[in-house]
Amino acid sequence: MNTFLAFGREHVERHFRKTGQSVYMLLKRHVREKVRGASGGALPKRRNSKIFLDLDTDDDLNSEDYEYEDEAKLVIFPDHYEIALPNIEELPALVTIACDAVLSSKSPYRKQDPDTWENELPVSKYANNLTQLDNGVRIPPSGWKCARCDLRENLWLNLTDGSVLCGKWFFDSSGGNGHALEHYRDMGYPLAVKLGTITPDGADVYSFQEEEPVLDPYLAKHLAHFGIDMLHMHGTENGLRDNDIKPRVSEWEVIQESGTKLKPMYGPGYTGLKNLGNSCYLSSVMQAIFSIPEFQRAYVGNLPRIFDYSPLDPTQDFNTQMTKLGHGLLSGQYSKPPVKSELIEQVMKEEHKPQQNGISPRMFKAFVSKSHPEFSSNRQQDAQEFFLHLVNLVERNRIGSENPSDVFRFLVEERIQCCQTRKVRYMERVDYLMQLPVAMEAATNKDELIAYELTRREAEANRRPLPELVRAKIPFSACLQAFSEPENVDDFWSSALQAKSAGVKTSRFASFPEYLVVQIKKFTFGLDWVPKKFDVSIDMPDLLDINHLRARGLQPGEEELPDISPPIVIPDDSKDRLMNQLIDPSDIDESSVMQLAEMGFPLEACRKAVYFTGNMGAEVAFNWIIVHMEEPDFAEPLTMPGFGGAASAGASVFGATGLDNQPPEEIVAIITSMGFQRNQAIQALRATNNNLERALDWIFSHPEFEEDSDFVIEMENNANANIISEAKPEGPRVKDGSGTYELFAFISHMGTSTMSGHYVCHIKKEGRWVIYNDHKVCASERPPKDLGYMYFYRRIPS
Repeated sequence: MNTFLAFGREHVERHFRKTGQSVYMLLKRHVREKVRGASGGALPKRRNSKIFLDLDTDDDLNSEDYEYEDEAKLVIFPDHYEIALPNIEELPALVTIACDAVLSSKSPYRKQDPDTWENELPVSKYANNLTQLDNGVRIPPSGWKCARCDLRENLWLNLTDGSVLCGKWFFDSSGGNGHALEHYRDMGYPLAVKLGTITPDGADVYSFQEEEPVLDPYLAKHLAHFGIDMLHMHGTENGLRDNDIKPRVSEWEVIQESGTKLKPMYGPGYTGLKNLGNSCYLSSVMQAIFSIPEFQRAYVGNLPRIFDYSPLDPTQDFNTQMTKLGHGLLSGQYSKPPVKSELIEQVMKEEHKPQQNGISPRMFKAFVSKSHPEFSSNRQQDAQEFFLHLVNLVERNRIGSENPSDVFRFLVEERIQCCQTRKVRYMERVDYLMQLPVAMEAATNKDELIAYELTRREAEANRRPLPELVRAKIPFSACLQAFSEPENVDDFWSSALQAKSAGVKTSRFASFPEYLVVQIKKFTFGLDWVPKKFDVSIDMPDLLDINHLRARGLQPGEEELPDISPPIVIPDDSKDRLMNQLIDPSDIDESSVMQLAEMGFPLEACRKAVYFTGNMGAEVAFNWIIVHMEEPDFAEPLTMPGFGGAASAGASVFGATGLDNQPPEEIVAIITSMGFQRNQAIQALRATNNNLERALDWIFSHPEFEEDSDFVIEMENNANANIISEAKPEGPRVKDGSGTYELFAFISHMGTSTMSGHYVCHIKKEGRWVIYNDHKVCASERPPKDLGYMYFYRRIPS
């Protein structure tokens, strides 16, 4: 009753011991089967049958057979003294007022129900009479770039003249150079739509004049003016277009195994997740994630420690929420088989507790999606994008040196060759999933597809029923071959020619992950801007061997491209700003730095990239990183001759790092305040070039560290001692091994695009396949392995 945090019975004692808070309110809802008289009619209502808690009722219960009764008490710890509520006589007035306020308050999750923020946006006053110039502009479905700079992200289409420009300061917190806003100030055209958000249900529209996100009731008409044909895309209840329902029915039936009688599964690891309204993408990913032992051990295995050391507000702690969800899925407490009627009478007497229908991930979804413009909405999302978002959160919130997402991480070797000089460059990058293209040209049933297409068109023209769907059959080997083939590099700058030239890129595995996630690239846009999905059948193997895709590095006879940086082309309107940025390193754009750091690059390198490209955005800085990442001082702190020392990653916060690599006292104090020894802090900082985050990682990864006071004192007294500081920065953490895998899970999608439809997950447990369809968990009879979207493979020990 002090923090207004809620706990289950098994955790309230832990909170009391941790905080000393002794007054709690016990809220309970009883579900009772109605007692009927001899004639079959219901007996008169019992006393105190009032429902006063704002809780969801169970839709599976017939209200004619069951009744609800809410109960509230104050419980005083540690004696568990109970005071029934309401109790005006015994309780102080302030306590009574607080209790009444809690009991009458609305559930905070009402805010996450379908009437969310997009329905609360105002209609723009400019939408009705918006002027659109007849200038012949047509917007392609992809390949957009800002008309004033090279940015290819956070692009906005002005609905008056069709200009595509980068944004800044918008409600989704994306970065950019602000050219869309500058264009409005120059021309006065008020409305813009964000490219990449356009779906049959609408898009993100911003009004510069009104300075807020708005609704455009005539958006389809305004988009059609620029060739984006959305008029015929009327969404139906299941997210499909009307003329797509019949061809897609088989997909929904096959993936959900609708034609078979599935046996429900119960017990640990067989708990479903309730659908909160288009949350199936989250449920499918989390079921697959918590079927991996490393995630089970990191969170559920550490439950007592994580809960005991969680912050005072555990609702805002990622590790606590992951552990809570994992425990719910794996404990079996929320997946118990229905009890026979005689056991109900013996054990539960007059109370009947209905069968559990999965757990609700409301609190978890609210936390992991906060501040994210897409996941925080109730719209359907891409499961692959959420998977990467989750991996990013795991990386940023890892517990000490333990990081379960290491099982997904692998290194990709990219070989880029200049077609004119035949010289090559080898680079490595970090990735977490393998994206396989759909090789439609390799379909083995082309004659059937052609015949089906002719029959379908004829049926549509004559308004006859559509024929049964014929799905393209694609060999997995063809998709794997398409992945390994060279691809053209756009805007390739050859350092050998010091000019733009044709270039090709091939990708190979520099390391193989412990768990390989394979995404089939099924989604694209048609020329009419209608989202398309390749409805294909791919013979995904149960056993996968990709050892032949192992990178080989520079080969005999190959000549490397010279290590020369391409010239940085600076737009005229950014030149003055660039000169200003080169004056003071403390003004580095931290948002761009963090965008690059989240890709896996060293923080010091990200700062240098943003600095040397004049705060022109993450994409320009990314190009700088690609060119300079093999330089020996790539991850070293930024040092500018004109500023008297190093402008390190912590310069703006902790003060500049001295040339003698003596750790700043401010950083040392932060580490020692966490309970570590001073000599540990100093040695860790020296070993990581005074990088706070990596220093903490170093401490956790060196538990065998023994205090050597003489060594530390000598190092502190010797300002020029830099033996340890010359150590190379540690590379990405990978768990390399054999490239032989077996399939253990896959996520399937039903619908026409990632913005609609439904996700289902199949996982192989205890030797048999199990289907996880929201709250329903059943033994799978015919797992549709050929129709999946994301596949999860585990390494086979060699």
